[in-house]
Amino acid sequence: GIHFSIFGLAAASLAWYVSNKYLRAHSFHGVEQRMEWMYAFDIHCNSFFPLFLVLYVLHYFLLPFLVQRTLIAAIVGNALYAGALCYYLFITSLGYSMLPFLERTEVFLYPMLPVVLITLLLTFFRINLTLASISWFGV
Repeated sequence: GIHFSIFGLAAASLAWYVSNKYLRAHSFHGVEQRMEWMYAFDIHCNSFFPLFLVLYVLHYFLLPFLVQRTLIAAIVGNALYAGALCYYLFITSLGYSMLPFLERTEVFLYPMLPVVLITLLLTFFRINLTLASISWFGV
């Protein structure tokens, strides 16, 4: 609930602003088109569902394994987080690419690189994001 709402408001607002400010194709012969905030939130809803399935459903069933303090548990747990976030970004990019008046929508894929690099760095230092989320959020 709260992750979906708070993250959704922030992600949709940021993507809505970036799309309208920097990604609109300017046409001299057509009507000026702008993206609505509710469409940005709808894209977030569509992108959040696979993330929910991975980080809430699949993660729940793997918790007995993922809470162990082993390297393989850290690798699998961190890979779940990275995969879910990258897939969220991919679906978001697809949603914005459907709008004919937006160009360069691949910018929504750029955060994948930091996600993967940070995940690799955390895994290298044996920091398990599953254990971290349990201790930080009490989940």
